[in-house]
Amino acid sequence: MALNEVSITILETSDIHGHIMPLHYAANKETPNGLARISSYIKDMRKQEPDLLLIDNGDCIQGTPLTYHYAKFRDHLPNPVISVMNHLQYDCAVIGNHEFNYGMSIVSRAVSQSFFPWLSANILHRDTKESYFGYPYTVKEVKGVKIVIVGITTHYIPNWENPSHIKELAFEDALLSLKRWVQFIHETEQPDVLIVSYHGGFECDLETGDLTEQQTGENQGGQILKEVAGIDLLLTGHQHRILSKSVNDTYIIQPGYNGQHIGKAVIHLKKGTNSWRVENIEGEVVSMADQLPDKDVLDLVYFQEMETQKWLDQPIGYIDGDMTIHNPLKVRTHEHPMIEWINKVQMKASGVSISATSLLSNISEGLPSKVTMREIVSNYIYPNTLTVLELSEADIRKALEQSASYFTLNEEGQIDVNPEFVLPKPQHYNYDMWEGISYTIDVSKPIGERVIELEFYKEGPHHVVMNNYRAGGGGNFSMFKDKPVVKEILIDMAELLAEDLLEKKTIKAEVNNNFKVINSNAHR
Repeated sequence: MALNEVSITILETSDIHGHIMPLHYAANKETPNGLARISSYIKDMRKQEPDLLLIDNGDCIQGTPLTYHYAKFRDHLPNPVISVMNHLQYDCAVIGNHEFNYGMSIVSRAVSQSFFPWLSANILHRDTKESYFGYPYTVKEVKGVKIVIVGITTHYIPNWENPSHIKELAFEDALLSLKRWVQFIHETEQPDVLIVSYHGGFECDLETGDLTEQQTGENQGGQILKEVAGIDLLLTGHQHRILSKSVNDTYIIQPGYNGQHIGKAVIHLKKGTNSWRVENIEGEVVSMADQLPDKDVLDLVYFQEMETQKWLDQPIGYIDGDMTIHNPLKVRTHEHPMIEWINKVQMKASGVSISATSLLSNISEGLPSKVTMREIVSNYIYPNTLTVLELSEADIRKALEQSASYFTLNEEGQIDVNPEFVLPKPQHYNYDMWEGISYTIDVSKPIGERVIELEFYKEGPHHVVMNNYRAGGGGNFSMFKDKPVVKEILIDMAELLAEDLLEKKTIKAEVNNNFKVINSNAHR
């Protein structure tokens, strides 16, 4: 390659969600993902390109039993995810929304333990309005090329997060903040390459520009491409998609989730009279399925992983009956005993008589007859706490209609999942099932008119318990936003479920069939 031409490699991870080990914790089976596999790929790449840049796009320190166990019982030790990222010599990382799930002390400790800067230009001190984590952007010089990486985070976090975890913070609109910082960086730093690492995704179809979701501000990637000039490479995440393409003279990458893939961009530059010029960018998203786990990484977290495995295998109690899950759609259309139990635990913890919860993942297997912590944390995968809201009957009906939009009728006239809850990101957790009321959803009716029967057992206003994500309006449940908060139960649901089982020793698998999901046309 001529002296006036260089190529620089950028690697992106995003939404690792605590997956270091290539392991499905519920089944204890090996999986084709995780930082241990990614490490092997990075080390091979460094042999070819020693000067590559490695960037994490957020949501890395939360999401597995290993990270949960660390946050709850071992937080005096080095954070296992940060230990691995330091070992891999990350150049920077962006704050994601799930970084706050275990509380500010865990985030702050993770940042302080890191050998690299954490970026977020729009997460500010509530009082001083200065960057909370200290670095809006970082400057790197590679092969004589000046590269600036600016980090930005979806500002929708207050709609999901436990308020006590973010009370010191202010979240500036990501798009507006980025416009200001990109202009500032070009004027003051005059970079040869500007990379934006945005923990957020796209609210529109990248080909047509048509909106694919409500413009809440959660995902602003389309607006960034349209309204912010001067970005060479836009690294994204949050939606767990696989993307690698050029749009409006900006190359975009999104590398999936849980360490199943890594994003790779090769920036080709040519030297002009006074500066370098980006000629083109080649990108791809690379699967980790063929990578062997790196023994160095496995050794780094060996002892914390062993402690986690011991904790997971602790027996807690027993199920009398069948609480296993074989068909997630059936769980959502016919009341399931595990959902009934979760609602009852929420009602017990909060002291109220109406509750709403969801089946959080389609890979949940339910509970076997002998229950360990492994089964609890594998089925209740988020560190949610509980919030009690005061709601009117109209609020509850709107919420039920929002949940009812989860369904559609397929070509055979059978009840199926609305594609909007599957693409571009699976959102099965945004369908709730309620206890303490009786209702019927008719999928043959138009969206917004599907709740055909609704019975309350006492007059309102009603105190309703739900997880903190939903209480903040998360999942397009705008009817919950700014409603009076009666109380908060700041104990993780996984702990509440475990405590209930430890106390009772045996839980009976039963349902009271207080809701139905039907297709009335099928009976004609």
